[in-house]
Amino acid sequence: MRPIGIDLFAGAGGLSLGFEQAGFDIAAAVEVDPVHCAVHKFNFPTSAVIPRSVERLTGAEIRIAAGIGNRPVDCVFGGAPCQGFSLIGQRVFDDPRNSLVLDFVRIVAELDARTFVFENVKGLTVGKHRQLLQELVAAFDASGYDVRLPWRVLNAANFGTPQSRERLILFGARKGNALPEYPSLKTSIPGRHDIGGLPTGPTCADAIGDLPDAETFPSLLSGDAVRVSELGFPSPYAAELRCMEPHAWHFGHPRVWDPMILTASARTDHTPVSRQRFSETREGGVEPVSRFFKLPADGVSNTLRAGTDGSRGAFTSPRPIHYHFNRCVTVREMARLHGFPDWFRFNVTKWHGARQIGNAVPPPLARAVAGQVIAALGVEPTRPATKLPTGDPALLDMDVSSASRHFGTDRPKTGRDRKSGAKKRKQAEIEAAHHAMRVVNG
Repeated sequence: MRPIGIDLFAGAGGLSLGFEQAGFDIAAAVEVDPVHCAVHKFNFPTSAVIPRSVERLTGAEIRIAAGIGNRPVDCVFGGAPCQGFSLIGQRVFDDPRNSLVLDFVRIVAELDARTFVFENVKGLTVGKHRQLLQELVAAFDASGYDVRLPWRVLNAANFGTPQSRERLILFGARKGNALPEYPSLKTSIPGRHDIGGLPTGPTCADAIGDLPDAETFPSLLSGDAVRVSELGFPSPYAAELRCMEPHAWHFGHPRVWDPMILTASARTDHTPVSRQRFSETREGGVEPVSRFFKLPADGVSNTLRAGTDGSRGAFTSPRPIHYHFNRCVTVREMARLHGFPDWFRFNVTKWHGARQIGNAVPPPLARAVAGQVIAALGVEPTRPATKLPTGDPALLDMDVSSASRHFGTDRPKTGRDRKSGAKKRKQAEIEAAHHAMRVVNG
């Protein structure tokens, strides 16, 4: 029997996917944003989605929703919203969202989970925020859990992802149980060679070079998916994300999908002036007006960000510029840079799709972390034999209002609906450029 995992603050499911690929079954995912809930339900149709905040949610309620009765919960994982202590913007130690961190501790204890993984931004480990982290460790200790110390910040680029993205990973285990070790760096990719004596991982070109240019498909101006006749020759990294071999599924459930349908590829209608600026920007540099990063073909992406919600201006996620085409990358190209396989779907809009990726832990990093939990639990992971169909495609087309109705929840005040008009979209692009100028680290 596969171990059970519970995902708190699940988003679209980056951690869920990594843990499933490591050998877990994701029994339940807790997420307050109904648009994220819809996408999670599409990609993990057998997992219970609990469309609520963790506040006042009990471990007993999670068990009922997940249908697991009194079975042991092997791992609870997730990361509380990081806006209160991110390195982006003002640092506010008493941000009320920090209370959600203690709800994470409470739910771990109420579920009597054997282990936990808490992930968050690097900013939690520096300056005055270290006090919050120290208090978190003390809270786990008081609840009967040991924490692996010293804590470590892991970069997804060191675990087979063509993106520099640093995340705090905190391992814990019920007292008396083995603590997971931090994973060793994944320093090379099959089929690639060391350069200058330094081991190399996948590059941006490895990640997206085999994908057709979205701008050759007129239908992608009004939709996010199109059937293609062929794809380019893949790198080993791209071949894995295309699930071209059985091992590409790792220990996850194979999905029923059509690899010749290019998804998450809605086009952006850039102005000629913007395209000219993009063309004049060097690879690995920043375009001076938009402040968008231009991907280096032979390097890795900068940290892909989620943008902001309606309560803080609804800034669009600053998608990087393609290294070859004079445009920003598509959501699917973002997903490749993040380590999401091609079968994994996102909301059909660029706004929500990019936000879902920017909020997610890269699945290859999540898989490396989850593999260490599997080892500490003494579990031999197994490969599922049967394929799993994905959910209802209508889930991917939901805006905040329709998703709220679907899950029977109140419409979040911080959400943004899709049908905002060209003028609002243009204003959002302008605001995104100003917002990107203020971005330092996250």
